[in-house]
Amino acid sequence: MAKFGWAYVDCDDVTPGSGSSGPAHSIQFITESGGATTGSAYLTYYTGSAVDGRSQHTMYLTGTLIVTGAISASSYHIEDITQIGATGSTFFGNTDDDVHIRTGSLTVSKVGWDTTDYILSASAHDESVRVRGFGGNYSQINSTPYVVQSADYILGIVKANNPTMSLPPPSASNTGRMLVIKDEMPNRGTGSIHVKLASGAAKIDNSASYTMSGSHPAINLYSNGSNWFVF
Repeated sequence: MAKFGWAYVDCDDVTPGSGSSGPAHSIQFITESGGATTGSAYLTYYTGSAVDGRSQHTMYLTGTLIVTGAISASSYHIEDITQIGATGSTFFGNTDDDVHIRTGSLTVSKVGWDTTDYILSASAHDESVRVRGFGGNYSQINSTPYVVQSADYILGIVKANNPTMSLPPPSASNTGRMLVIKDEMPNRGTGSIHVKLASGAAKIDNSASYTMSGSHPAINLYSNGSNWFVF
C-alpha cells in the first residue's frame, strides 16, 4: 500500500471561498454546525503592512481570552487591571538593576483586614509612609576601625577599649540617611567610641569627629548630603 506524507489537492470545480468566509485578516475557525469555516473581525492577524494602526505580524483579539495553561512572553503590557487574585509567592525581577515603579498609593495588610489596618502604607496623596512596626538592619560590631556600610542602620558596639567608627562621606545619594550607634559594652571603663569621617572634608555637627563616652552612650545621626548631624 502506498504511503503519503503530504498531498495537495486542487479542486477546480469548487468555487473559491465557498468553504470559508469572514472579513479580511480574520483567523478562520470551524462553525458550530461544522463543515464550513468562518472568521471574525474580533480575531485577526496582520502579516503585511500596517492597516488602520495595526502592526505587522500581530494577532488581535477583542473580547475575553481564557487560558488553562501557562502564558510565556518576553514582555507584558497590561492596561486597566481591576484585581489580581492569586495564591503562593510572587517574585518580580531577576537582576540587581531591575526597577519596578508604580503610580498611586500602596497598602500592605493581612487577609481580612480593613485598608486602615495596614502593616505598610505609602500614600501618594500626602507623600507619607506609615508602618505598624519597624525593624531596622542591626549589626553587632566587634572590630576596629569599622567602616559603616551602605546597608547599616543600627550598630551595637561591643569592641573593648577605644573602637573607631568611620562614617561614609555624605553625598546626594544618601541625603536623609539615618544611623543609630549604641555602646553595648558592659564595662568599657575609661574607654570611648570615636566616630569620624572615613574621608573628605565633611563634618559631624561641625566637628571633624565625635566622641561617645560615659555609661552606654548612644547617638542618632542623619546626613543632609553635605555633612552628618547628631540628633
